[in-house]
Amino acid sequence: MSRIGLLVPSSNTTVEPEFYRALPPGVTLHVARLFLTQISTDAILGIVQDLETQSRGLASADVDVIVLGATAPSFLKGLGYDRELIARIEAATGKRATTTSTALIAALRHLGVSRVVLGAAYDDKVNAIAKAFLEANGIEVLAAHGLGMVDNLAVGRLGSDSAYELARRIDRPDAEAIVLACTNWKTMDAIERLERELGKPVISTTQASLWAALRIIGRIEGVAGYGRLLRDLTAPSQQTQLA
Repeated sequence: MSRIGLLVPSSNTTVEPEFYRALPPGVTLHVARLFLTQISTDAILGIVQDLETQSRGLASADVDVIVLGATAPSFLKGLGYDRELIARIEAATGKRATTTSTALIAALRHLGVSRVVLGAAYDDKVNAIAKAFLEANGIEVLAAHGLGMVDNLAVGRLGSDSAYELARRIDRPDAEAIVLACTNWKTMDAIERLERELGKPVISTTQASLWAALRIIGRIEGVAGYGRLLRDLTAPSQQTQLA
């Protein structure tokens, strides 16, 4: 039995159910919460104040990996900030760790993707920070569109149709993949349909977080039903960093 520890924003009502549905047999999920109600820059900065405390709590369940399953808090300060957060978690717990943003970059590299369109639940300010983070990591963002939302509970109430519709609207022929960002936004049920219709990978931040966690704990069996990324859990290449 393997155990994934997941740190989530306190008002996130989506990432846990989406993880649970996609977990393969023999893997369990264990969760701690970091306080957040608004997807604003000030609130996002504050979420990591309790990072070490909550991480140590998860580590006491003898988890095999700790995932900071929050997209904006792991890219807010730009290139390398996700690695700083990983270092804090690992220093506090002695456990391997990753973040949603780290997982997203690793997933794009794994798929050989360098040009994307970005869809997110965020307002323009946070969406611009997400775009800058991707570009600083060598991913060209051809277009970035958000739903303009700040209330995180309201994001969690959106159906997966909102992710499907935004993805269809922003897709471009020159985009190699579509990125859907925000772990509180229901995306997992839209991925397979979008990939069939658009003929390209769709990477959501929840999907990428689970993919990275499973690879870190050594799972090699693919997970069907949630897109190309989770169907292929082959071992990381030397170029693909997960943590």
